Amino acid sequence: MHHNDRKRKWSEISKSIPYSLLDVKNELKKKSKNKQTSVKMSQLTEEETMLIYEIKELTRQLNKNNITRTRAYYHFYLRYPEIQWALLGHMVSRNGGWSMTDLKGELYTRLLSEKDQFTFFSFLERGNWLIFQDVYPQFLLYEQSIKKSKNMFHLLPLLNVSTFMETMWNHFWRTGNQYTLAIAIIINEQSYLEKRVIQNALFKKKILNSVGFKFFDFFRFNHILFPFYEDHTKQKILLFGDTITHFTSLHERILLGKRLYSLLFRNESTLLKVINWAYDHPHTGSRRDYCPHLFSDINESLSRDFYKRRTKKCKLRKDANRLYSPSLIYAWKDFNHEEAEKGDWFDDWYIVDYLIDKGENTNGEIYDEYCKTLEKIELAILAKKNVLLREEEREE
Repeated sequence: MHHNDRKRKWSEISKSIPYSLLDVKNELKKKSKNKQTSVKMSQLTEEETMLIYEIKELTRQLNKNNITRTRAYYHFYLRYPEIQWALLGHMVSRNGGWSMTDLKGELYTRLLSEKDQFTFFSFLERGNWLIFQDVYPQFLLYEQSIKKSKNMFHLLPLLNVSTFMETMWNHFWRTGNQYTLAIAIIINEQSYLEKRVIQNALFKKKILNSVGFKFFDFFRFNHILFPFYEDHTKQKILLFGDTITHFTSLHERILLGKRLYSLLFRNESTLLKVINWAYDHPHTGSRRDYCPHLFSDINESLSRDFYKRRTKKCKLRKDANRLYSPSLIYAWKDFNHEEAEKGDWFDDWYIVDYLIDKGENTNGEIYDEYCKTLEKIELAILAKKNVLLREEEREE
């Protein structure tokens, strides 16, 4: 961005910042000009040193796979419902698990090679793992601050957490503003991913530039679905959610996060229906969790050879078997990750603009679009089959 354009943008943001965020803006402005030297391990008390070790260890244990992470977010939310991102993270992480098992499920195994299945899994798994190892230590430090009745966020840099979040947790400790903290965590986690996954040279080469990733985008693979009960009888499960269209855009991912937050928390009665559904359906990674009439975690098809269309408007066609959607533990082994790259993404205070509530809402209507996506994938399987048949005929 040109220097004058940047100054103009900063001036516009400054004018729009509400009074309640002025202290945040001023602190972040100082930090972006002068990166403070963080507290060193040698300066800690014995108790603080032990606490850092325990937080890292517990995070490592719970970061085994998508199931353990997703469960940890939910249990934390039940203990501390004021940390709203924990529920948002839980619901989005469920979707991450469904995407992982899709790669070994009925449809994508017919479209992607085993190598591509693994490549995409490692991409999804890396992002899921990275976010957990960044955000969960923050939660545990908050828990300790509550238990000891004292602010302990000066220890965040020793957990490799961005200085941006130190400012935001301090702000939350003072004000109790749940919205601002939730949006701050969305900004932090997406900015954290941007440096380590989206802009990572190896991932770019292997995944983002591959034909396969464009193929996923083409099918709007990135539907984020939030199941909830229609009413107190719990007989019917409904879906709402949103779709990400530009996965590689940090701006779009932050706005999506804000819309998803709004979907979950703007209506108290819907929120309770989501929480109740999540409580009754521990996350397995299988899409059977929310749609047992359409998906099964047991493979009901005998033949792998011939695929006939099975779905129409999210209902099974006559005499069709349910679509196979395995549980995560049967789809993928636990993955050994390399350590997260060090470094702080925060370098510009204007990110504070995202903290302002600009009414980023969505109607949440996703059901029809999701059903059409399933049908499109089925058509792609048939199209691929026809191409292969024509090639075989030519060879004969």
